[in-house]
Amino acid sequence: MDDEQKDHLKSYGIAFWTLKNGQTVDWLLNYRGGSFMMKYDQKLEEECKVRGVSYLVLADAKANEILTEVSDPSVNMDMVKLEKAPKMAVYSPKNKLPWDDAVTLVLKYAEIPYDVIYDEEVIRGDLPKYDWLHMHHEDFTGQFSKFYGAYRYAQWYVDDVKGQQAMAAKLGFKKVSQMKLAVVQHIRDFCAGGGFLFAMCSGTDTFDIALAASNTDIVESMFDGDPADPDAQQKLDFTQTFAFQNFTLDENPTSHQFSNIDVTPVRQVERTRDFFTLFDFSAKWDVVPSMLTQDHDKVIKGFMGLTTAYNKSKLKPGVTIMGEMKTANEARYIHGEFGKGQWTFYGGHDPEDYQHAVGDPPTDLKLHPNSPGYRLILNNVLFPAAKKKKQKT
Repeated sequence: MDDEQKDHLKSYGIAFWTLKNGQTVDWLLNYRGGSFMMKYDQKLEEECKVRGVSYLVLADAKANEILTEVSDPSVNMDMVKLEKAPKMAVYSPKNKLPWDDAVTLVLKYAEIPYDVIYDEEVIRGDLPKYDWLHMHHEDFTGQFSKFYGAYRYAQWYVDDVKGQQAMAAKLGFKKVSQMKLAVVQHIRDFCAGGGFLFAMCSGTDTFDIALAASNTDIVESMFDGDPADPDAQQKLDFTQTFAFQNFTLDENPTSHQFSNIDVTPVRQVERTRDFFTLFDFSAKWDVVPSMLTQDHDKVIKGFMGLTTAYNKSKLKPGVTIMGEMKTANEARYIHGEFGKGQWTFYGGHDPEDYQHAVGDPPTDLKLHPNSPGYRLILNNVLFPAAKKKKQKT
């Protein structure tokens, strides 16, 4: 999985395919970019050839030599055994919206199976069927991504609002914001019970904002028919959130921002200098962040989104920063625990599309098979496979 790999992204699909076929995978942390080692099988070799994945066939003696090397206490390497393919769910609307989802794109490209679920399935109680949940470019505050100012007359926006209002009514809620809060609380409980949560773009900060605002109304009348609570800011409860605290809401309904968690409007970073750096963790002691930062490049080119990156001063104590732009005081890739589960938040919309606009075509990952930014997504996909005991509520 170093620079000699022809298709890093499809390599994760090979690892997942191996797990789905009942075999284990040895993930060699920090060995040649975080390589995978499996027991030889002719079908596996044929699958690598079909998918265009680079591989080496090793004698048992060489494989044992590698395992001895990575277990040496003097080197920052280790081996994690992946045991079972996790059951995957992507939280995504059923209707067609004018943007793509980086996670769905890369799961399809890597040929990793997943189910699509949305508000109805979550409220119905389907989450415990899954080990891993992803949510992307979502607005859990009920403000329809705050696209009102720019797109309120666009047909896709009108249809989306009507569709979400109809679903809220169907599920017994008076407002979309109340439905989204219930969804967030179900996801919180899923994580507390041992689930793995991965979110990108506005699916990250709006998740925490909804939790903090659970006892007040932060939504203006053009979104839900009645005004926001004028004291909403003072009523936020930061004890309820996963990652962020002490943030200030953006109460302007025509603004694209939700709060000052996101640094998009204030960052002064030229595109040519927009990079973030992955931390080096101890593979033997900090196994989880080591898995989540496996890559063949430690400097990742930046990319924007409705939520681009996080103001480090708004992070809760105990949140692990795995990727940051130190000069701008912003965190891009963060991780933490909640109950028996774990979560990862990744800022930005698409690692290979710097400023993805509404209506832009989806990224063709055939042109980016070695993307370091997309590898971080796929690290999170395999991460649950390393957990030996699945704990559920």
